[in-house]
Amino acid sequence: MRMSTLFLRTLREDPAEAEVASHKLLVRAGYVRRAAPGIYTWLPLGLKVLRRVEAVVREEMDAAGFQEVHFPALLPREPYEATNRWTEYGDGMFRLKDRKGADYLLAPTHEEMFTLLVKDLYSSYKDLPLAIYQIQTKYRDEARPRAGVLRGREFVMKDSYSFDVDDAGLELSYEKHREAYVRVFTRLGLDFVIVSAVSGAMGGSRSEEFLHPTAIGEDTFVRSPGGYAANVEAVTTPVPPALPHDDAPAAHVEDTPDTPTIETLVAAANASHPRPDRPWTAADTLKNVLVVLRHPDGTREPLAVGVPGDREVDLKRLEASLAPAELEAFGEADFAAHPALVKGYIGPGALGAESASGIRYLLDPRVVEGTRWITGADQPGKHVFDLVAGRDFTGDGFVEAAEVRAGDPAPDGSGPLELARGIEIGHIFALGRRYAEALDLKVLDENGKQVVVTMGSYGIGVTRALAAIAEGNHDDKGLVWPRGLAPADVHVVATGKDAEVFTTAERIASQLQADGVEVLLDDRPKVSPGVKFKDAELIGVPTILVVGKGLAEGVVELRDRRTGEARQVHLAEAVRAVTDAVRG
Repeated sequence: MRMSTLFLRTLREDPAEAEVASHKLLVRAGYVRRAAPGIYTWLPLGLKVLRRVEAVVREEMDAAGFQEVHFPALLPREPYEATNRWTEYGDGMFRLKDRKGADYLLAPTHEEMFTLLVKDLYSSYKDLPLAIYQIQTKYRDEARPRAGVLRGREFVMKDSYSFDVDDAGLELSYEKHREAYVRVFTRLGLDFVIVSAVSGAMGGSRSEEFLHPTAIGEDTFVRSPGGYAANVEAVTTPVPPALPHDDAPAAHVEDTPDTPTIETLVAAANASHPRPDRPWTAADTLKNVLVVLRHPDGTREPLAVGVPGDREVDLKRLEASLAPAELEAFGEADFAAHPALVKGYIGPGALGAESASGIRYLLDPRVVEGTRWITGADQPGKHVFDLVAGRDFTGDGFVEAAEVRAGDPAPDGSGPLELARGIEIGHIFALGRRYAEALDLKVLDENGKQVVVTMGSYGIGVTRALAAIAEGNHDDKGLVWPRGLAPADVHVVATGKDAEVFTTAERIASQLQADGVEVLLDDRPKVSPGVKFKDAELIGVPTILVVGKGLAEGVVELRDRRTGEARQVHLAEAVRAVTDAVRG
């Protein structure tokens, strides 16, 4: 690759919309170019890196015995109707019609097509187990595409599916994929944590995410000293035991004017209505939060969630618990439609499926029988005190919606939780029989009886993994690719105006190429050494060979982009020195 003819323009300034390092540097170094929000064109250097990442994924999938196929991205509506995902996916799916009016979609995922393909070709237990995969472009209508290729509307994904006769077979297939993923991400040089996750719209009995820990990650996860790890959406609250309440005082309504926040309410309670055994705290208040669920069929359902007042409602946790429904704000029109609700003073008395409002009321698991609360009295300026769960009110169920905080106990008793952020780079699901049942995928077992096949689904975000690698491999000068993933093995830079410099650089590049070393040659005439050095640092090939003014003394300079170390090498030793550096 010659930079004099390479389709490349580097930029000195960060793109205006870029927020994270990988986005800034992939654009500035000429790897990708924005085509539309969340949609990127891959340029020659970027495509080379993308293909190298794909190659690692493909090699490990093949080594595990999985077989590659390739589906179209444009798919008919009918299979997704059969599994109800044409509706369940909501606005996240790109839908379109052909000239005859038939419905199609741009595939966000391919469970249905894999299932139908196996149904078409296989009919006996003797054909199973089977695992097939593809590396393919997917499409999701992200509401807020951001961070370049980390969260786009078009992206490359490896998705694979296992097919087994029984649950024991699924367990083996699941573990086989899990082990393959460990090898993939290890080879890619990515730090990762495997965490329990919610299955969401995918369904299934078990799922785990592979997260790359980084401060810019969109996923929050927790881990404990004893080894528990989970996406925050999958954390379950240890349920405290019920409390005796025979001697609890009767509930009583008190004036609590000018208490717009939990803090002001607690202060007023301790000042005017003190508790005899200890002060009231925010954890003694019950905060009732209203939202609207928008179901996949478009219907809207108001919902109330009661959580201890010392915690906020985590909307991502709530939405994960209620998937596939999505959340909307409870607006003025919703309040007008439910006059029993007194804004700022909403209590359990006005909530519940059997109440005047008819609003379903879900409680935090900590709201167990016998717990005493201060909460809204459904009257302006008033709260009710000593309201006892199980005696004075009940909910319509429980929901995991309260924020998870550092120091909370791990659900398995393995110690206090710590919180961190990460990028999801892989996800594995034990799907079970949902898709096979919906699409009637059955085989004859060894007794000649038809049984429904059980499935697993396993995804790796290929473009997302590339961005995560860039995010973790850069400095203030540019990208610093790991060996084996860079667009070239060595970046040969010819500096100066002397023709001998360019001739020598060409000769070295040709010799390296003949030895199987891939070369990026900066042979641009009339470009200053400073510009060439900046471009080399920005592009991030791990080995840089500078042919320049040292040539008069018979030496060239070998630089390690990763460590910043540089050393003089005799011209006669240049090819061997580069080869040794590249092959380590």
